[in-house]
Amino acid sequence: MQHPSYRGSFKPFVSPRDPCPPITVKYFVLPPQIFTNFQQPGLPQFSPEEALIHGSLWPQFVDGFFREEGIS
Repeated sequence: MQHPSYRGSFKPFVSPRDPCPPITVKYFVLPPQIFTNFQQPGLPQFSPEEALIHGSLWPQFVDGFFREEGIS
């Protein structure tokens, strides 16, 4: 199953009078849970050890982003 891309970006307004260096592009992540209206019964599950590693019990809700990216 291919996961859709949950990343997005936008270009905020940059003021000519801003004293700080501008951030020209900002990135965001939409978690896969917000696209699920209800949890279907019988979804596959990780083992408890794997669930702790991935941060979710269900593989469907793992988005693949990590804290090292500064996103989660």
